[in-house]
Amino acid sequence: MPLLENGRELSVRYLSREAPPGPSPANGTCNASSAHDIVGDRRGNTFSPRACPAWRLLLTTAIWRPTDPNMRCMVTGRIAIPLSIYRPPSMNFAASQSALDPAGVGADSIADLFWVMLFGGSLIWLIVVGLAVYAIVFPGQHDQKKTRMLVIGGGAVFPTLVLTALLAYGLAMLPELQRPAPDGSQVIEVTGVRWWWRVVYQTTDGNKVETANEIHLPVNEPIEFKLKSDDVIHAFWIPSLGGKIDMIPGRENRLKLVPNRIGVYRGVCAEYCGEAHTQMAFDVMVESREDYDEWLRQQKTPAVEMSGLAKRGQRVFESSGCGACHAIRGTSSDGVVGPDLTHFGSRRSIGASVMPNNPDNLTRWVTETHRIKPGVEMPTFEVLNDAELQSLVRYLGELK
Repeated sequence: MPLLENGRELSVRYLSREAPPGPSPANGTCNASSAHDIVGDRRGNTFSPRACPAWRLLLTTAIWRPTDPNMRCMVTGRIAIPLSIYRPPSMNFAASQSALDPAGVGADSIADLFWVMLFGGSLIWLIVVGLAVYAIVFPGQHDQKKTRMLVIGGGAVFPTLVLTALLAYGLAMLPELQRPAPDGSQVIEVTGVRWWWRVVYQTTDGNKVETANEIHLPVNEPIEFKLKSDDVIHAFWIPSLGGKIDMIPGRENRLKLVPNRIGVYRGVCAEYCGEAHTQMAFDVMVESREDYDEWLRQQKTPAVEMSGLAKRGQRVFESSGCGACHAIRGTSSDGVVGPDLTHFGSRRSIGASVMPNNPDNLTRWVTETHRIKPGVEMPTFEVLNDAELQSLVRYLGELK
């Protein structure tokens, strides 16, 4: 639902769980003149704060995001509060990366747990702070029996009961969250490597398909991830789809995810792993079963035969030693150190979601690798002349 705020087009996404009381347009549209006039629910119902009592506004918050992806604010009533600092436009932030915007069965439970714990913690805070305020506002002697009841009841008994209830609520979720995926589910092996992701799909015919820094998933189907690390401890986390789990060298951990909403989501390494830790991310595409099957079928195929400028780029790739680290199926390049590049041109991003995948960014990645991603093991190829660089970029871009 587009809005205009100082010339920017805004879109509204809602955090509240239930439809708020008060008037709401039947068609789900909004007549307010600015983002500060909008509150609503997760189903798209919206209404104007001017039409509702102030207390209702405290129960409903909305996130609006301008066309500029580096701006994000939370709107409560008529106050806009910045939620995130400036992010470089070269990095890919189009995908959702919020545990409070669940798009998976496990993520729904985790988001519910957050709100329940926030409510319980708020109750404890109100009681304890209320007692402190009472003691300050009304100093001096107090009735001993009343004082004992307030201190013991509000400072010990009530917090203990609330925390016990929160613990029981959280523990009750664990069996389902930890239950393995059913037999016959899609199995995806993900290996953390400083600082990128090796992704291997186990197909129904017993073969494996390798890609990197990008994961495709069918919607409404359980997926079993087998998670490993080649070097240090990493942590695999797709906030919108489920919980996180460590990737430990020499050990295989497993995680079940069930995405239930088509879209693009962002995954990250959630364990500090070295110099380029903050640039170790990946994109997750949740799509229909038909689109997923078509994508996987295309990924099984070897690289297409090149001609013209792309063919010259293939010769540059091989003569420069790139094939010693990278594999491109259907060619003589069979390296295993770096990411598989067989269908690199079809990927959304470069360098583990550091930059969008386009010719200009790819040129920068080849010639300014360590300026863009410090610590990466790939060497910088500044020795290539313009013609060689142009042909190499064309070749990699046509690997689709």
